[in-house]
Amino acid sequence: MLSVCFEVSQMRLDGRTALITGGTQGVGAAIAAALASAGANIVLHGLRDDEQAQKTLEICRAKNVSASLVTADLMADTDNAVVRLATSALDFEPTIDLLVNNAGAYIDKPFLEMDYETFDRTMRLNVAAGYFLTQYFARRWIEQRTKGRVLFTGSINGLLAEPTHTAYDASKAAVAGLVRSLCVTLAPHGIRVNAMAPGLVRTPLTNQVLDSNPAALEWMKLHTPNGSVPEPDVCGGAAVFLLSDLAEHIHGQTLYVDGGMSAWQQPDLPVGLEKGPLRIVR
Repeated sequence: MLSVCFEVSQMRLDGRTALITGGTQGVGAAIAAALASAGANIVLHGLRDDEQAQKTLEICRAKNVSASLVTADLMADTDNAVVRLATSALDFEPTIDLLVNNAGAYIDKPFLEMDYETFDRTMRLNVAAGYFLTQYFARRWIEQRTKGRVLFTGSINGLLAEPTHTAYDASKAAVAGLVRSLCVTLAPHGIRVNAMAPGLVRTPLTNQVLDSNPAALEWMKLHTPNGSVPEPDVCGGAAVFLLSDLAEHIHGQTLYVDGGMSAWQQPDLPVGLEKGPLRIVR
């Protein structure tokens, strides 16, 4: 006999406080809005205090939660920037118990043209910043016996590679491995670590390409099983779930939010195989 039934309240995050890196726009802003809707107080991190940051703060505050902003450049002087970010965030909200490592960037060059500095900058922001920010809060949570929860934003590129994205792909694959390693390290302390990996979603960065190249947009829709390139809001619900009590027994996992792209073995069929049982009909 089942002793526990599903309760909608288990999706609520009332009384919790989340720090979201890269939280002022795109996927980060969508996560912030969703967590605020679920009742969590919010500390946004962004590179600068600009109009978009203020807009995201307003959206969060409209959910009747507190929302604050801290700025830091996590790509430059990463070690010191992490400490400054964490201490500033705790000045606003001393009870932070949800950490969303979302900050990341795509600054790749073709493999044969890649230089060390560009590769290193990618790894500093996409991997090292989240690693050491998690370390900072894990030390604090273990000392205070807080059952914190950590969510990394990965990418479908951590699973499926693109020939011109070698540094970015490597960084997102590292995130998936890091999540598993942090899981087995921190789960004994009651700290949950998971990742959410979006496929292509509309963000200020991707919109520059998609809006100027309708053919690229149609190609991406055709190569996604559900046929869509959605707004980043689709990531918000996944984040709420993975940080909520409903995901209590989920540790070290990566949830793909990609419209089925990661499940598609061979979207481009060779000539001669495009008909018959292998033909995919939209």
